[in-house]
Amino acid sequence: MYRIYINETALVISEIVPNGIGDFQTIDSQTFDFREFYKQTRKNGRSVHLLLVDDAKKYFKKLRKSFLMIKAAGGIVISENDQYLFIFRKGKWDLPKGKLDLNEKTRDAAGREVEEECGVKVTRINNKLCTTWHVYEEKTQIIFKKTSWFFMQAKKQKLVPQLEEDITEARWMSKDDFEYVRKNTYPLIRDMLDLILK
Repeated sequence: MYRIYINETALVISEIVPNGIGDFQTIDSQTFDFREFYKQTRKNGRSVHLLLVDDAKKYFKKLRKSFLMIKAAGGIVISENDQYLFIFRKGKWDLPKGKLDLNEKTRDAAGREVEEECGVKVTRINNKLCTTWHVYEEKTQIIFKKTSWFFMQAKKQKLVPQLEEDITEARWMSKDDFEYVRKNTYPLIRDMLDLILK
């Protein structure tokens, strides 16, 4: 199964109807045109669309081949007193992440981006949690952004948001604050919160 996020829209590509998908609209795979779908998402509010196919991996690989792909990495950072690191960027709560530098390893990029965006010192990078796909447009070009997420540890310390990356706040929050974050964040981040809470 693949879940692709476009603004407030999630496109799920799967062989079966996944559990816990919530309300969704089914798309006919025979007539599906991703560029047209992408244009339509600008008009849509929050929604989930399901594309049922015979082989999700093969279908997704073929689909993204037509577009530029950018690799990124980020972190779910937890402190010694079980608080999580969030950033406030462009009016929404988010998690620290960024693009890989040339020849940079994904794990290294994840740690570097967290440290740069929050002014924090990461003490340990643990296992990879998941990979997410986010699609956006830059200079009329549709881009597939693949982000690898890692669990990390850091001592609770003073945070310095990276203003040049439009980050106006970095904040430690407990799981009790997740509902507050959920009210003003992206569907991708809401799904990440669900993963953390599992």
